[in-house]
Amino acid sequence: MMQLFWSPRSRSFSALWLMEETGQPYERVLTDISTGAQKTPEYLPSNPMAKVPALRDGDATLAEAAAICAYVAERYPEAKLAPPLGDPLRAKYLYWLFFAPSCIEPAMMQIATKIEINPVAAGWGEAQRVFDVLDAALEKGPWILGDSFSAADIIIGSGLNFAVRLFKMVPARPSFDRYIDRCAARPAFQRATVMAAG
Repeated sequence: MMQLFWSPRSRSFSALWLMEETGQPYERVLTDISTGAQKTPEYLPSNPMAKVPALRDGDATLAEAAAICAYVAERYPEAKLAPPLGDPLRAKYLYWLFFAPSCIEPAMMQIATKIEINPVAAGWGEAQRVFDVLDAALEKGPWILGDSFSAADIIIGSGLNFAVRLFKMVPARPSFDRYIDRCAARPAFQRATVMAAG
């Protein structure tokens, strides 16, 4: 059984939601970041960066939410959280799965902190462009791949919910609001929300 190391009211929400979407049993291992539990010698082998989430599956251990999404989606193909190898949608799925941590998250922080960064030097380019590109993709909907819900929606949906609704770091847009509403209507999202509240 997979073990998910998580903390209430943290970025580990995406991994909780992911595991709930699989419908498979898993063990939640509380790693309360408010007490520094993520910095203990017992936890650091799971994630040397001293962050949550982390996942242990037998002898395999990994961290980083997008990597956990990719791994779990492949381990449980019956959950249909990723297009299979050979499906033309897989390229788009991988693009969006990694667009979230490499473009959306840094752009959120740039907007929230009002830090000026040369867009040529920033790996994500221009923060405004990041959200314009995401806006255009979500206008097509209902999900980032069109009709198919995937783990990419989990990583993007949890990030947008965090940035737009919970902490108001990024201005709302109609496509963002509709998308977050669709995500929040999913039973797995609702179960994860209850757990993440602590």
